[in-house]
Amino acid sequence: METKDQSPPASVPGARILLVAAPYYRAVTDMMAQSAARWLQAAGATTDRIDVPGAFEIPAAIALQAASQRGFDGYVALGCVVRGETSHYDYVCGETARALMDLSVQRGLAIGFGILTVESLAQAQERADPTKRDKGAEVARAVAAIIAMKRALGQDTSQ
Repeated sequence: METKDQSPPASVPGARILLVAAPYYRAVTDMMAQSAARWLQAAGATTDRIDVPGAFEIPAAIALQAASQRGFDGYVALGCVVRGETSHYDYVCGETARALMDLSVQRGLAIGFGILTVESLAQAQERADPTKRDKGAEVARAVAAIIAMKRALGQDTSQ
């Protein structure tokens, strides 16, 4: 079993983070969003949240928000995809991950990848639970680390 990282978040005072959530499995997504928001607040950031229909729509929502120049320093993608009986899972997981990585690398966006790709809802609940694997806090730490790195390099973080 993985152990969760207890290290404090990177300090990102004044950062604005947008949580982009696909609440298809609302209890799981809400658990991760609450944990991510707590960690980001501890790091000095503020958060806003928008919901989109599903995980597949998260990259488009982040791209639209970044293009709107609303001044977000980073984005946290939150969702859950549970493997089913068809290949739909593979397309959603693969294309969503690829699109988020493309946004991160090509546009220099700080994006935390918090889309659980699991075999069962029980696996998702364990990964989302703040007393267990706490993926919400893990993703918050990741986006804070990228924002802190961009700031250290003198790069504008608001997109």
